[in-house]
Amino acid sequence: MPDITLISGSTLGSAEYVAEHLEEKLTEAGFTAEVLHGAELDELTPEGIWLIVTSTHGAGEIPDNLQPLFEQIEQQKPDLTQVRFGAVGLGSKEYDTFCGGIKTADRILQDRGAKRIGDRLEIDVTEHEIPEDSAGVWIESWINLIKND
Repeated sequence: MPDITLISGSTLGSAEYVAEHLEEKLTEAGFTAEVLHGAELDELTPEGIWLIVTSTHGAGEIPDNLQPLFEQIEQQKPDLTQVRFGAVGLGSKEYDTFCGGIKTADRILQDRGAKRIGDRLEIDVTEHEIPEDSAGVWIESWINLIKND
């Protein structure tokens, strides 16, 4: 089992690129990490550290490839009290549903008892042409929170 499981949800691929970049940063920091693009509940263990990286689709929704996971969590109501997680969202502030995907994912995980590590990162893709750069800065402080926990 990896130290950290990165779970990405993406429509056009940006969140996947960010997740893969963060996996590299985590590996460089000495963690074992695995990226799952569009994971399902039975692929995950209900413990450990998850890092959710998702864009926002449509009217503020979780992208189609990640929607089944969060529907399964809401329907099956697993005990996630042994899960700690990080949350990275991509979106555009041009929409009033900015980063709605990660906000929904964050709420669902916390409703099931998961504990968020640090602040949620919300990347405005209209301000950050390369979202991996913003995520790379954020992951450094997130790694420190894990190491000091």
